[in-house]
Amino acid sequence: TGGVFSHQWTAFDAPDPNNHQYEAMIGALHELSKRNGWDPSWNDVFVWVDYSSIPQANPSVQNLAIRSLAVYSSSATSFVVVAPDTPHADLDSVCDLDTYQRRMWCRAEQVCHSMRNGTDGMYLAVTNKETGLVEVTPVKPDFFRESLHVFDGELSCCRLEHKGMEACDRQSLVVPILGLYGELFRAAHDGIKGNNADISTVKTFLSEIEKHQEEVFPRTFQRVMWRKDKRIMEEVLLFGDLIERMRTRIKQGKMYVVQERGGTESTKSTTSFLRHGTPNPSTFIRHGARRASELSEGPPELPTTMRHCGIAVQDSEKSNNETKQSNWNVSNGEANNMSRNGISETEEVHKSIETSVPSP
Repeated sequence: TGGVFSHQWTAFDAPDPNNHQYEAMIGALHELSKRNGWDPSWNDVFVWVDYSSIPQANPSVQNLAIRSLAVYSSSATSFVVVAPDTPHADLDSVCDLDTYQRRMWCRAEQVCHSMRNGTDGMYLAVTNKETGLVEVTPVKPDFFRESLHVFDGELSCCRLEHKGMEACDRQSLVVPILGLYGELFRAAHDGIKGNNADISTVKTFLSEIEKHQEEVFPRTFQRVMWRKDKRIMEEVLLFGDLIERMRTRIKQGKMYVVQERGGTESTKSTTSFLRHGTPNPSTFIRHGARRASELSEGPPELPTTMRHCGIAVQDSEKSNNETKQSNWNVSNGEANNMSRNGISETEEVHKSIETSVPSP
């Protein structure tokens, strides 16, 4: 049994300085245990939390883990939006569900789960405005509509105007989101049904996407960069015509698969697309999820420099000093490894499709 806890950071350099979100996570685990009949010891329950589940000491491994975010979110049996009312440590504002929903990475995590699993296993752990208590409730069926607009979300890298960076985090999400959409479109085109969800769920997503395709999959975006102490505004390619080309390829009986170095592969798959959770929990935990019983022992100690562009990173096996030395500190203007890879990967995907699929 596996679950993802999705949350926002409530400080610039710490994920949860007052432990409000951590306490909400523990409460959510208890509630989900009751609802699903889980073993109260939580020995067989595994959770993914960005702060604890992404390694930090090695930048290359860190980047791979961040790029695997879509896999974790889509594979979990449960998805909990953790957004209790709590003050932001560095701003004169309150973080809640509204501020959570404005974050691009939070939207991306939701979409990666709901595109594969629907919203049946999604929950909110938020503050009841009348009682002031944190309650865990299932999301409404149309909860996904706002989160579909992933690329309209707010990013720390954009707030910092990409100083010392070579790309925007939006570019790093093109590949995983494109892949998920391709599988979704193929499921509807081939009439594939999953074991735990009906094909109508797929069609609901596709219908909403088609209504707002230009907003959901923007062809370009405006990016502010700093080069040689000069502020530059530029239009950058994002999805371009990848969606149209993806559809054409699937209709031709071929499935576009994003390879590690941007290549393509033609496949004709009859594998069921819709599925709730990973088929092998041991695989899920091996790649970064933690036992829920470990989470209940208390939040791990936080290094002082831990945050970049909406993703938290931590290697629990390394000392805080090692983590600090290896971390890319945005405030010092150092380039982030993930952002460097993002632009080259996006460009390679566009080039590879240009050589394999004619323009529609």
